[in-house]
Amino acid sequence: MPDNIQLLSPRLANQIAAGEVVERPASVIKELLENSLDAGASRLEVDLDGGGVKRIMVRDNGKGIEKGDLHLALARHATSKIHALEDLEAVATLGFRGEALASISSVARLSLTSSRDETGKGWVVTAEGREMETQLAPAAHPRGTTVEVRDLFFNTPARRKFLRTEKTEFSRVDETIKRLALSRFDVSISLRHNGKGVHNLRGGTTRAEMERRVAQLCGPAFMQNALHIDMERSGLRLWGWVAEPAFSRSQADLQFFYVNGRAIRDRVVSHAVRRAFADVLYHGRHPAFVLYLELDPAAVDVNVHPTKHEVRFRDSRLVHDFLFGSLHRALADVRPGDRETQREEQGEDLVPQTSGIAAGEFAGQERMALAPASGTPSETGFAGYPQGGFGERRSPERIQQQMQGYGELHRPYDGGVREAPVPSAASWSQSMPAESASETPPLGFAVAQLHGIYILSQNEHGMVVVDMHAAHERIVYEKMKAAHAAGGIQAQPLLVPVSLAVSEREADCFEEREEVFTALGFVLQRAGPETLMVRQVPIMLHGAPVEQLVRDVLADLLAEGSSDRIGNRINEVLSTMACHGSVRANRKLSIPEMNALLRDMERTERSGQCNHGRPTWTQVKLSDMDKWFMRGQ
Repeated sequence: MPDNIQLLSPRLANQIAAGEVVERPASVIKELLENSLDAGASRLEVDLDGGGVKRIMVRDNGKGIEKGDLHLALARHATSKIHALEDLEAVATLGFRGEALASISSVARLSLTSSRDETGKGWVVTAEGREMETQLAPAAHPRGTTVEVRDLFFNTPARRKFLRTEKTEFSRVDETIKRLALSRFDVSISLRHNGKGVHNLRGGTTRAEMERRVAQLCGPAFMQNALHIDMERSGLRLWGWVAEPAFSRSQADLQFFYVNGRAIRDRVVSHAVRRAFADVLYHGRHPAFVLYLELDPAAVDVNVHPTKHEVRFRDSRLVHDFLFGSLHRALADVRPGDRETQREEQGEDLVPQTSGIAAGEFAGQERMALAPASGTPSETGFAGYPQGGFGERRSPERIQQQMQGYGELHRPYDGGVREAPVPSAASWSQSMPAESASETPPLGFAVAQLHGIYILSQNEHGMVVVDMHAAHERIVYEKMKAAHAAGGIQAQPLLVPVSLAVSEREADCFEEREEVFTALGFVLQRAGPETLMVRQVPIMLHGAPVEQLVRDVLADLLAEGSSDRIGNRINEVLSTMACHGSVRANRKLSIPEMNALLRDMERTERSGQCNHGRPTWTQVKLSDMDKWFMRGQ
């Protein structure tokens, strides 16, 4: 092997670059479509053969390329999108590196046809990946550009062997198309594979048109369980759709996040989303979302990786806190009945609301609930739905009786950490609006208890089934968290301080971020260059593995600049105590107790899930029950 330094040939340099930019047909599709979007196209057509390995054709109606620039379009480091360092530091386009077409043409047979006028006259430039020589010829073409790529990796057999089956490669192309289609709702996109139509997405700018496309690409079940959010603060805007926790996934396959229209994968974003869902998601499940973050292009660096999937935020702490706070608040603000209100405002007939059963399991049009049967009130609460049933006008004395009955489910708060204080029956009754036949709460009125586990309730839309233990568990948990936050974190000194042997870097990190530990109830002291002494710990973490917890927090601070381990550990303790302190299965509840539990659910944050992420209630529409018995058929 010669040891003298030589310049690489243009062909070899382009093939090395192609190894980073062009991995498979999906990579080619991504680069070509991004170029079309940067050119102002409003319509994109994609036609594939053999999963994209045999042939890829992308046509757009953008502004096209001048004849004199066509030979430069296939040259490396040639672009019209940036011209100076200032442009690179505030990139507003999807492409900017000037490598894609050169890399593609070095490993495939490429032809690019373009026109900038409406006369139908254009020019075509071709390259076949050998000596990178281009040939220019006139061609008929409407305004816009068509790029055709044939025989991908024909001159690099080793790379071609790494490609998967045609089905697998096409599925990756389809995923790429989906991500780009979700980034630009105003652009119409069609996809054909082996002569058969796959997608035909019409462009639109209204919210209804956007949601129609999201439903097409992510499935109607996602939209039926999605919350629309739009929040803005400190120069950042987050908008899009996030599915309710009950609509979780076994894989992270329905997560789309965009920064200024660019699909990205980022650790800061992932961590913020995980934190926002930490308290409501079932173990091992993943949230689903389609979210868009908009900020000043100068505040984000997109020149991190040739594929442009990764970005680096100038102020990652600000972005993290904004994402976490926005999603956390959006999930906390969801109350029973919000979904029905949203549907009525939009005038849409979506599938019935559910907080636990997968959307799509119930379907049908909404109907007014039947009037309750007349009858004599009974102690069991079945005949005529008495004692707080639907349609009954109750007095303040009855409401107070109901609250007192529910208050018996709670143990008194003794100032420790066992349980949150329960408001008095008088304060409850004062805070509750007068209920009448014309004001049915979202969760309705209880009519019965099933097997000592479920509460059956009737509302305007049909029947509500509530898991009473799961619901009460969330109510107690939220009250305990609020009481704990109001009272601060109480710490206790250790009889024998714990000595920790750490690295000098970790010890320095502690001294720089000591306030993090102090705010969480820990008192530590540096006893040497590589030694820390733990002198106080939170009362709630008594008996916990303090040494490992401190080490984990230090590791988080060094890696990410923040840590939630101590707060999460405290929440775990509160969650366990709330679970043990909640009403258990087979506990017989009276009608007033059941109704009071429903009213508390309507006021409690995240009441759709228990502390472990399990659903607490579900809605069954009257129209669905009619179908069970073939009524009206």
